[in-house]
Amino acid sequence: MRTALVIGTGLMGTSAALALSARGVDVHLVDHDDSAVRTAAALGAGTAGEPGEQVDLVIVAVPPAHVATTLADAFARGLGRGYLDVASVKGGPRRELEALGCDLTSYIGTHPMAGRERSGPLAATADLFEGRPWVLTPTAETETEVLNLALELVALCRAMPVVMDADAHDRAVALVSHTPHLVSSMVAARLEHAEDTAVRLCGPGILDVTRIAGSAPGMWMDILAANPGPVADVLADLAADLTGAVAALRALQSSDDDKRREGAAGIEDLLRRGNTGRAKVPGKHGAAPKSYEVVAVLIGDQPGELARLFADAGAAGVNIEDVRIEHSTAQQAGLVQLMVEPRTAPTLTAALRERGWALRQ
Repeated sequence: MRTALVIGTGLMGTSAALALSARGVDVHLVDHDDSAVRTAAALGAGTAGEPGEQVDLVIVAVPPAHVATTLADAFARGLGRGYLDVASVKGGPRRELEALGCDLTSYIGTHPMAGRERSGPLAATADLFEGRPWVLTPTAETETEVLNLALELVALCRAMPVVMDADAHDRAVALVSHTPHLVSSMVAARLEHAEDTAVRLCGPGILDVTRIAGSAPGMWMDILAANPGPVADVLADLAADLTGAVAALRALQSSDDDKRREGAAGIEDLLRRGNTGRAKVPGKHGAAPKSYEVVAVLIGDQPGELARLFADAGAAGVNIEDVRIEHSTAQQAGLVQLMVEPRTAPTLTAALRERGWALRQ
Protein backbone atom coordinates (compact mmCIF):
# COMPACT_ATOMS: atom_id res chain seq x y z
CA MET A 1 0.00 0.00 0.00
CA ARG A 2 1.45 3.31 -1.10
CA THR A 3 -1.55 5.65 -1.00
CA ALA A 4 -4.77 5.91 1.02
CA LEU A 5 -7.74 8.23 1.35
CA VAL A 6 -9.37 8.57 4.77
CA ILE A 7 -12.93 9.91 4.67
CA GLY A 8 -13.83 11.07 8.17
CA THR A 9 -11.19 12.57 10.44
CA GLY A 10 -12.60 11.78 13.86
CA LEU A 11 -10.93 9.54 16.43
CA MET A 12 -10.87 6.37 14.30
CA GLY A 13 -10.06 7.89 10.93
CA THR A 14 -7.33 10.16 12.23
CA SER A 15 -5.77 7.37 14.30
CA ALA A 16 -5.61 5.09 11.25
CA ALA A 17 -4.19 7.95 9.18
CA LEU A 18 -1.54 8.69 11.81
CA ALA A 19 -0.48 5.03 11.86
CA LEU A 20 -0.30 4.81 8.07
CA SER A 21 1.56 8.11 7.68
CA ALA A 22 4.09 7.06 10.29
CA ARG A 23 4.83 3.97 8.19
CA GLY A 24 5.37 5.79 4.92
CA VAL A 25 1.92 5.65 3.32
CA ASP A 26 0.82 8.82 1.47
CA VAL A 27 -2.49 9.63 3.17
CA HIS A 28 -5.15 12.10 1.99
CA LEU A 29 -7.81 13.39 4.37
CA VAL A 30 -11.42 14.39 3.72
CA ASP A 31 -14.22 15.37 6.12
CA HIS A 32 -17.38 17.47 5.91
CA ASP A 33 -15.89 19.45 8.82
CA ASP A 34 -13.02 21.49 7.41
CA SER A 35 -11.63 22.24 10.87
CA ALA A 36 -11.37 18.51 11.66
CA VAL A 37 -9.40 17.95 8.46
CA ARG A 38 -7.05 20.83 9.22
CA THR A 39 -6.52 19.54 12.75
CA ALA A 40 -5.78 16.00 11.57
CA ALA A 41 -3.36 17.31 8.95
CA ALA A 42 -1.62 19.50 11.51
CA LEU A 43 -1.16 16.42 13.71
CA GLY A 44 0.73 14.72 10.87
CA ALA A 45 -2.07 12.39 9.76
CA GLY A 46 -1.77 13.30 6.08
CA THR A 47 -2.61 15.89 3.46
CA ALA A 48 -5.93 17.73 3.52
CA GLY A 49 -8.02 17.24 0.37
CA GLU A 50 -8.74 14.52 -2.15
CA PRO A 51 -5.88 12.99 -4.14
CA GLY A 52 -5.40 13.79 -7.78
CA GLU A 53 -5.48 10.15 -8.78
CA GLN A 54 -6.89 6.81 -7.63
CA VAL A 55 -5.49 5.58 -4.29
CA ASP A 56 -4.77 2.04 -3.22
CA LEU A 57 -7.27 2.04 -0.35
CA VAL A 58 -10.22 4.22 0.66
CA ILE A 59 -10.98 4.08 4.40
CA VAL A 60 -14.44 5.32 5.36
CA ALA A 61 -14.57 6.40 9.00
CA VAL A 62 -17.98 8.04 9.32
CA PRO A 63 -20.96 7.23 11.61
CA PRO A 64 -22.80 3.99 10.71
CA ALA A 65 -25.83 5.85 9.33
CA HIS A 66 -23.66 7.52 6.67
CA VAL A 67 -21.40 4.59 5.72
CA ALA A 68 -23.48 3.31 2.79
CA THR A 69 -24.04 6.67 1.10
CA THR A 70 -20.40 7.69 1.60
CA LEU A 71 -19.15 4.42 0.11
CA ALA A 72 -21.62 4.56 -2.77
CA ASP A 73 -20.33 8.02 -3.68
CA ALA A 74 -16.71 6.83 -3.45
CA PHE A 75 -17.50 3.82 -5.68
CA ALA A 76 -19.18 6.00 -8.27
CA ARG A 77 -16.20 8.34 -8.42
CA GLY A 78 -13.66 5.51 -8.59
CA LEU A 79 -11.58 6.93 -5.74
CA GLY A 80 -9.71 3.71 -4.92
CA ARG A 81 -8.71 0.20 -5.88
CA GLY A 82 -10.17 -1.08 -2.62
CA TYR A 83 -12.67 0.23 -0.09
CA LEU A 84 -13.42 -0.49 3.55
CA ASP A 85 -15.22 1.08 6.47
CA VAL A 86 -14.44 1.00 10.18
CA ALA A 87 -17.97 1.41 11.56
CA SER A 88 -18.96 -0.53 14.66
CA VAL A 89 -21.80 -2.37 12.88
CA LYS A 90 -21.42 -4.38 9.71
CA GLY A 91 -24.62 -6.10 8.58
CA GLY A 92 -26.80 -2.99 8.14
CA PRO A 93 -24.40 -0.92 6.00
CA ARG A 94 -23.75 -3.88 3.70
CA ARG A 95 -27.46 -4.46 3.15
CA GLU A 96 -27.90 -0.74 2.41
CA LEU A 97 -25.11 -0.92 -0.18
CA GLU A 98 -26.75 -3.96 -1.79
CA ALA A 99 -30.08 -2.09 -1.91
CA LEU A 100 -28.32 0.78 -3.68
CA GLY A 101 -27.12 -1.66 -6.33
CA CYS A 102 -23.41 -1.21 -5.57
CA ASP A 103 -20.78 -3.65 -6.85
CA LEU A 104 -19.24 -4.86 -3.60
CA THR A 105 -16.37 -6.92 -4.99
CA SER A 106 -13.91 -4.13 -4.14
CA TYR A 107 -15.33 -3.57 -0.61
CA ILE A 108 -14.86 -5.20 2.77
CA GLY A 109 -16.51 -4.22 6.03
CA THR A 110 -14.17 -3.96 9.02
CA HIS A 111 -14.30 -2.91 12.66
CA PRO A 112 -11.26 -2.20 14.84
CA MET A 113 -12.15 -3.05 18.44
CA ALA A 114 -10.55 0.04 19.91
CA GLY A 115 -11.65 3.44 21.09
CA ARG A 116 -11.58 6.06 23.81
CA GLU A 117 -14.08 8.04 25.87
CA ARG A 118 -13.02 11.15 23.94
CA SER A 119 -13.77 11.74 20.27
CA GLY A 120 -12.44 13.91 17.44
CA PRO A 121 -9.01 14.20 15.82
CA LEU A 122 -7.35 15.62 18.95
CA ALA A 123 -8.13 12.35 20.76
CA ALA A 124 -6.44 10.28 18.01
CA THR A 125 -3.17 8.41 18.47
CA ALA A 126 -1.07 6.37 16.06
CA ASP A 127 -1.02 3.45 18.53
CA LEU A 128 -4.79 3.32 19.18
CA PHE A 129 -5.14 -0.05 17.44
CA GLU A 130 -1.92 -1.73 18.60
CA GLY A 131 -2.61 -5.21 19.95
CA ARG A 132 -6.37 -4.81 19.51
CA PRO A 133 -8.63 -7.16 17.49
CA TRP A 134 -9.64 -5.77 14.08
CA VAL A 135 -12.64 -7.61 12.63
CA LEU A 136 -12.80 -8.27 8.88
CA THR A 137 -16.08 -9.44 7.29
CA PRO A 138 -15.27 -10.68 3.77
CA THR A 139 -17.86 -12.48 1.67
CA ALA A 140 -17.55 -14.94 -1.21
CA GLU A 141 -17.53 -12.01 -3.66
CA THR A 142 -14.78 -10.02 -1.93
CA GLU A 143 -11.75 -9.71 -4.20
CA THR A 144 -8.53 -11.20 -2.85
CA GLU A 145 -6.69 -7.94 -3.55
CA VAL A 146 -9.11 -6.03 -1.31
CA LEU A 147 -8.79 -8.55 1.51
CA ASN A 148 -5.00 -8.27 1.22
CA LEU A 149 -5.20 -4.47 1.39
CA ALA A 150 -7.35 -4.74 4.53
CA LEU A 151 -4.90 -7.18 6.10
CA GLU A 152 -2.05 -4.81 5.24
CA LEU A 153 -3.90 -1.94 6.92
CA VAL A 154 -4.39 -4.05 10.05
CA ALA A 155 -0.69 -4.98 10.05
CA LEU A 156 0.44 -1.38 9.58
CA CYS A 157 -1.78 -0.35 12.50
CA ARG A 158 -0.29 -3.28 14.48
CA ALA A 159 -3.69 -4.76 15.25
CA MET A 160 -4.79 -8.42 15.17
CA PRO A 161 -7.07 -9.52 12.29
CA VAL A 162 -10.21 -11.50 13.18
CA VAL A 163 -12.43 -12.81 10.36
CA MET A 164 -16.17 -12.99 11.11
CA ASP A 165 -19.57 -13.02 9.42
CA ALA A 166 -21.07 -9.51 9.45
CA ASP A 167 -24.27 -10.42 11.35
CA ALA A 168 -22.35 -12.59 13.82
CA HIS A 169 -20.11 -9.58 14.45
CA ASP A 170 -23.12 -7.36 15.16
CA ARG A 171 -24.51 -9.86 17.68
CA ALA A 172 -21.10 -10.13 19.33
CA VAL A 173 -20.56 -6.37 19.71
CA ALA A 174 -24.10 -6.01 21.04
CA LEU A 175 -23.07 -8.35 23.85
CA VAL A 176 -19.54 -7.14 24.62
CA SER A 177 -19.67 -3.44 23.68
CA HIS A 178 -23.04 -1.85 22.97
CA THR A 179 -25.08 -3.29 25.85
CA PRO A 180 -22.29 -2.66 28.43
CA HIS A 181 -22.30 0.99 27.38
CA LEU A 182 -26.04 1.28 27.93
CA VAL A 183 -25.80 -0.48 31.29
CA SER A 184 -22.94 1.80 32.33
CA SER A 185 -25.09 4.80 31.41
CA MET A 186 -28.03 3.39 33.39
CA VAL A 187 -25.90 3.04 36.52
CA ALA A 188 -24.40 6.51 36.06
CA ALA A 189 -27.89 7.96 35.57
CA ARG A 190 -28.76 6.82 39.12
CA LEU A 191 -26.19 9.36 40.33
CA GLU A 192 -27.73 12.33 38.51
CA HIS A 193 -29.93 13.39 41.41
CA ALA A 194 -28.09 11.56 44.19
CA GLU A 195 -27.33 13.36 47.45
CA ASP A 196 -23.81 14.81 47.69
CA THR A 197 -23.21 12.73 50.81
CA ALA A 198 -23.82 9.56 48.79
CA VAL A 199 -21.66 10.64 45.84
CA ARG A 200 -18.75 11.39 48.18
CA LEU A 201 -18.68 7.69 49.02
CA CYS A 202 -17.88 6.74 45.40
CA GLY A 203 -14.94 4.37 45.14
CA PRO A 204 -13.17 2.37 42.42
CA GLY A 205 -16.17 0.10 41.88
CA ILE A 206 -18.49 2.86 40.69
CA LEU A 207 -15.64 4.43 38.71
CA ASP A 208 -15.03 1.14 36.88
CA VAL A 209 -18.71 0.60 36.11
CA THR A 210 -19.42 4.16 34.91
CA ARG A 211 -16.17 4.94 33.05
CA ILE A 212 -17.58 4.46 29.56
CA ALA A 213 -20.73 6.41 30.42
CA GLY A 214 -18.64 9.54 29.86
CA SER A 215 -18.59 9.01 26.07
CA ALA A 216 -20.31 11.39 23.65
CA PRO A 217 -24.10 10.66 23.54
CA GLY A 218 -24.39 11.63 19.87
CA MET A 219 -21.77 9.13 18.79
CA TRP A 220 -23.39 6.34 20.78
CA MET A 221 -26.84 7.22 19.48
CA ASP A 222 -25.49 6.61 15.96
CA ILE A 223 -24.02 3.26 17.00
CA LEU A 224 -27.08 1.99 18.87
CA ALA A 225 -29.48 3.13 16.15
CA ALA A 226 -27.51 1.01 13.68
CA ASN A 227 -27.67 -2.16 15.80
CA PRO A 228 -30.94 -1.96 17.77
CA GLY A 229 -32.19 -5.54 17.37
CA PRO A 230 -29.18 -7.44 18.74
CA VAL A 231 -28.79 -4.91 21.59
CA ALA A 232 -32.47 -5.25 22.50
CA ASP A 233 -32.10 -9.05 22.55
CA VAL A 234 -29.22 -8.85 25.04
CA LEU A 235 -31.05 -6.28 27.14
CA ALA A 236 -34.11 -8.54 27.26
CA ASP A 237 -32.01 -11.34 28.76
CA LEU A 238 -30.44 -8.84 31.15
CA ALA A 239 -33.90 -7.60 32.13
CA ALA A 240 -34.87 -11.16 33.05
CA ASP A 241 -31.82 -11.38 35.33
CA LEU A 242 -32.68 -8.01 36.88
CA THR A 243 -36.27 -9.10 37.54
CA GLY A 244 -34.98 -12.27 39.16
CA ALA A 245 -32.49 -10.33 41.27
CA VAL A 246 -35.20 -7.93 42.49
CA ALA A 247 -37.43 -10.84 43.47
CA ALA A 248 -34.55 -12.59 45.25
CA LEU A 249 -33.60 -9.46 47.19
CA ARG A 250 -37.23 -8.90 48.22
CA ALA A 251 -37.32 -12.50 49.41
CA LEU A 252 -34.30 -11.80 51.63
CA GLN A 253 -36.48 -9.26 53.46
CA SER A 254 -39.11 -11.87 54.23
CA SER A 255 -39.74 -13.23 57.71
CA ASP A 256 -40.23 -16.67 56.12
CA ASP A 257 -37.04 -18.75 56.41
CA ASP A 258 -37.76 -20.69 53.21
CA LYS A 259 -38.24 -17.51 51.21
CA ARG A 260 -35.01 -16.06 52.60
CA ARG A 261 -33.11 -19.20 51.64
CA GLU A 262 -34.65 -19.09 48.16
CA GLY A 263 -33.68 -15.43 47.80
CA ALA A 264 -30.11 -16.08 48.95
CA ALA A 265 -29.80 -18.97 46.47
CA GLY A 266 -30.99 -16.73 43.64
CA ILE A 267 -28.45 -13.99 44.39
CA GLU A 268 -25.65 -16.50 44.89
CA ASP A 269 -26.47 -18.12 41.54
CA LEU A 270 -26.28 -14.73 39.80
CA LEU A 271 -22.94 -13.91 41.45
CA ARG A 272 -21.50 -17.32 40.51
CA ARG A 273 -22.63 -16.90 36.91
CA GLY A 274 -20.96 -13.51 36.95
CA ASN A 275 -17.71 -15.12 38.14
CA THR A 276 -17.92 -17.68 35.34
CA GLY A 277 -18.57 -15.05 32.68
CA ARG A 278 -15.83 -12.74 33.92
CA ALA A 279 -13.34 -15.62 33.80
CA LYS A 280 -13.96 -15.94 30.05
CA VAL A 281 -12.78 -12.39 29.32
CA PRO A 282 -9.29 -12.62 27.73
CA GLY A 283 -6.43 -11.44 29.88
CA LYS A 284 -3.01 -10.07 29.04
CA HIS A 285 -1.92 -10.64 25.42
CA GLY A 286 -5.29 -12.28 24.72
CA ALA A 287 -4.49 -15.31 26.86
CA ALA A 288 -6.78 -16.75 29.51
CA PRO A 289 -6.95 -14.41 32.50
CA LYS A 290 -4.55 -15.14 35.33
CA SER A 291 -4.86 -14.64 39.06
CA TYR A 292 -2.33 -12.05 40.11
CA GLU A 293 -1.09 -11.12 43.55
CA VAL A 294 -1.81 -7.50 44.52
CA VAL A 295 0.88 -5.41 46.16
CA ALA A 296 -0.78 -2.20 47.41
CA VAL A 297 1.39 0.88 47.85
CA LEU A 298 0.41 4.27 49.31
CA ILE A 299 1.91 7.13 47.29
CA GLY A 300 1.77 10.88 47.59
CA ASP A 301 0.27 13.13 44.95
CA GLN A 302 3.52 14.61 43.68
CA PRO A 303 5.13 14.60 40.23
CA GLY A 304 7.41 11.63 39.65
CA GLU A 305 6.03 9.36 42.37
CA LEU A 306 4.61 6.78 39.96
CA ALA A 307 7.78 6.80 37.89
CA ARG A 308 9.86 6.25 41.03
CA LEU A 309 7.61 3.38 42.13
CA PHE A 310 7.83 1.63 38.75
CA ALA A 311 11.57 2.18 38.63
CA ASP A 312 11.97 0.56 42.04
CA ALA A 313 9.84 -2.41 40.92
CA GLY A 314 12.00 -2.73 37.82
CA ALA A 315 15.19 -2.57 39.88
CA ALA A 316 13.82 -5.49 41.92
CA GLY A 317 13.47 -7.49 38.67
CA VAL A 318 9.68 -7.74 38.96
CA ASN A 319 7.38 -7.28 35.96
CA ILE A 320 4.20 -5.31 36.66
CA GLU A 321 1.40 -7.21 34.91
CA ASP A 322 -1.31 -4.61 35.56
CA VAL A 323 -1.92 -1.56 37.72
CA ARG A 324 -4.86 0.23 39.30
CA ILE A 325 -4.94 3.50 41.21
CA GLU A 326 -7.50 4.31 43.88
CA HIS A 327 -7.53 8.00 44.72
CA SER A 328 -8.29 9.24 48.20
CA THR A 329 -10.95 11.93 48.53
CA ALA A 330 -9.76 12.93 51.99
CA GLN A 331 -6.04 13.45 51.41
CA GLN A 332 -3.48 14.14 48.71
CA ALA A 333 -2.57 10.49 48.28
CA GLY A 334 -3.45 7.43 46.27
CA LEU A 335 -3.35 3.68 46.68
CA VAL A 336 -1.56 1.99 43.79
CA GLN A 337 -2.39 -1.69 43.31
CA LEU A 338 0.44 -3.46 41.49
CA MET A 339 -0.63 -6.79 39.99
CA VAL A 340 2.24 -9.26 39.74
CA GLU A 341 2.84 -12.99 39.38
CA PRO A 342 2.26 -14.60 42.81
CA ARG A 343 5.82 -16.00 42.94
CA THR A 344 7.28 -12.47 42.56
CA ALA A 345 5.07 -10.75 45.16
CA PRO A 346 7.36 -11.46 48.17
CA THR A 347 10.39 -10.13 46.27
CA LEU A 348 8.55 -6.94 45.29
CA THR A 349 7.13 -6.43 48.78
CA ALA A 350 10.55 -6.73 50.40
CA ALA A 351 12.21 -4.46 47.83
CA LEU A 352 9.61 -1.71 48.16
CA ARG A 353 9.71 -1.77 51.95
CA GLU A 354 13.51 -1.53 51.79
CA ARG A 355 13.17 1.57 49.60
CA GLY A 356 10.81 3.23 52.07
CA TRP A 357 7.44 2.69 50.43
CA ALA A 358 4.33 2.42 52.66
CA LEU A 359 2.57 -0.83 51.84
CA ARG A 360 -1.02 -1.69 52.68
CA GLN A 361 -2.71 -5.07 53.08
